[in-house]
Amino acid sequence: MELYNDILETLGNTPLVRLDRFSPDGGTVAAKIEYFNPGSSVKDRIGISMIEAAERDGRLKPGDTIVEPTSGNTGVGLAIAATLKGYKLICTSADKIPAEKVSLLKAYGAEVIVCPTDVAADDPRSYYKVAERIRDEQGAFLPYQYYNQANPEAHYRTTGPEIWRQTDGRVTHWVAGMGTGGTISGVGKYLKEQNPEVRVIGVDPIGSVYKHLQETGEMPPEDQIHQYLIDGIGEDLLPESIWMEVVDDVIQIDDRTAYRAVFELAQVEAIFVGSSAAAAAAGARQVARELPDDALVVTLFPDSGERYLSKLNKEWLRENDLL
Repeated sequence: MELYNDILETLGNTPLVRLDRFSPDGGTVAAKIEYFNPGSSVKDRIGISMIEAAERDGRLKPGDTIVEPTSGNTGVGLAIAATLKGYKLICTSADKIPAEKVSLLKAYGAEVIVCPTDVAADDPRSYYKVAERIRDEQGAFLPYQYYNQANPEAHYRTTGPEIWRQTDGRVTHWVAGMGTGGTISGVGKYLKEQNPEVRVIGVDPIGSVYKHLQETGEMPPEDQIHQYLIDGIGEDLLPESIWMEVVDDVIQIDDRTAYRAVFELAQVEAIFVGSSAAAAAAGARQVARELPDDALVVTLFPDSGERYLSKLNKEWLRENDLL
């Protein structure tokens, strides 16, 4: 019988799809569609990875509570694994995340604490610091995807080898959004070990820190760090889960470009994704246009646009000057 023991056994081996209609010029662009994972996002890969690493180290024991600051998808990945393994989960989230993600986390049984977005990362009200306070007060285990090496290592062990196999080793460029940095780092390291000529290019929202960091090795001035509307990528701090030495270049994508690409992908490729995936696609197309026909640019779509429907409508887009 073709029968899985639990839903996590369906994790990984997501499809790689050409985007010839979206990006017809220059090199080929292909996207790894991560909403085929059991929790519908790339973060399913790191949820179980971080939990199992903590179990091996003795930091997580039966019946424990897990707390994590998340924009939603990591919370879902952790929730699936926590449900199957018998852990309680508390998620802290910034108030800019879509209502759909909050509802989804609660549906999986997680407790969700919503925190303000417009505060510094080290402010006691930030979703990072609230998670740390819960860890300290309740003795909860904090995987902390921003600092957990099981994050990039999950992609080094799974996503990278999948891409290498699916492209028959022909991938020339790896272009990915930069959030915690786990995806771009783990995949990038693996691909470079197979072929040192592979170029690793990050996609960063305007207002985030990565472009300046990659170019100068230093954090940008405070007046260059500001809010943006793209969900799920970009940072106002430097996580330990990103391996900057793997990244060759960083492209900045503005909010309007990302949100326009959401609808372009849906209407020419019939692939409906969120703004971070669309930003990655726009960045990959920008790279591909400067390359010969035999180049293969691989990007990754972290999740589905269905998680952002409260934003992906004319009213919200008009309010935020994105039409």
